Amino acid sequence: MSMPLPSGRPDAGAVAAKALLRAADLLGLTARDLSAVIGLSEATLSRLKRGTGTASLSGKPYELALLFIRLYRSLDAIMGGDDAASRRWMHADNLALGSVPVARIRTVDGLANVVAYLDARRAPV
Repeated sequence: MSMPLPSGRPDAGAVAAKALLRAADLLGLTARDLSAVIGLSEATLSRLKRGTGTASLSGKPYELALLFIRLYRSLDAIMGGDDAASRRWMHADNLALGSVPVARIRTVDGLANVVAYLDARRAPV
């Protein structure tokens, strides 16, 4: 369990870890998928999930986790909160992205591209 900061607020990395794991679960990502997305080993993800050891994110994995959470929030808004529809979208071929989104987000460039695509679909100009 993460320790609250002296101000009584939880560590931002621990909050991001919890949100990341929840979003990945709701979108049907495996530990292997998530490991590739944020650059942490499956073992580290397991420890984050159990809250043992360092149950917090930092550095590049933290930044990628925030981007992934943004993906989830954009997709959730587009799908009207329908997690099943969001899961289907993540695992279906997408002509605009040139691949299945869950495969596309395995690289930083792909993750950024999918987030930009969703942002554009969410708030058309």
